[in-house]
Amino acid sequence: MSGFSADWLALREPADHASINAAVRAACVRAFAGRDMVRIVDLGCGTGSNLRSLAPALGGRQHWSLIDNDPALLEIAASTAVLEGVEIACKRADLATADFGPLLWGADLVTASALFDLFSVEAIERLVGAVATGRCAFYTVLTYDGIAAFLPEHSADGAMREAFNRHQRRDKGFGPAAGPSASDALAAAFKRYGYSVVRGKSPWVLDAHRRELRRELERGWAAAVRETGLVPPATIDEWLAHRDAAEPAVTIIGHEDLLALPPTA
Repeated sequence: MSGFSADWLALREPADHASINAAVRAACVRAFAGRDMVRIVDLGCGTGSNLRSLAPALGGRQHWSLIDNDPALLEIAASTAVLEGVEIACKRADLATADFGPLLWGADLVTASALFDLFSVEAIERLVGAVATGRCAFYTVLTYDGIAAFLPEHSADGAMREAFNRHQRRDKGFGPAAGPSASDALAAAFKRYGYSVVRGKSPWVLDAHRRELRRELERGWAAAVRETGLVPPATIDEWLAHRDAAEPAVTIIGHEDLLALPPTA
């Protein structure tokens, strides 16, 4: 599984935190209200953004196992200063080949951010099976849902979105990726185990306050679309020039958050 640079993760973190679905987050917090200790496994933790967002909301004593395959990112995550009573342990593991069972052992909550659109449906089902075996709760945020809008509009917007979504379904290290279907795959798998599922949208709205992230995102989109060969290079260049010149401009990228809670009986 390929990783992401610390610079990109730092650039996106404020938008990520601002986009979290409040209703799904509140349902997660309620599920652990009054607990003496919550043990959390954060898959694909990167630099610890999910920890920095969720730990203050949960409050109380927490133990976080941060898991990633990039030692440089883990080093940054390990230095995260959060609330008193929050313990952090880091572990290097490649989620593309890992046995999820041992990784999740002892967890009350399994969480991740911007991860599962990279997973194949088969990998999602393996993970959900391990979560259900441990009767853990599950909470993931910012899974890409295939929705994207660009203002001001360009005639190539639809073609760019379709080609990017095709690219998202390529193998990202786990087999053919679920891409925009990931949240549906997660929900269906958890329901088969009797879990209750809460879902909510968490789109990025990248306007003048997030111009640097918007432009970096659009350059990344253009590069991904070029790899597909589905849009002529000249059209990609025109689209990117239009986005670079557009002021004011807004890019909306759809995400979804999902909470799955085990059956109580």
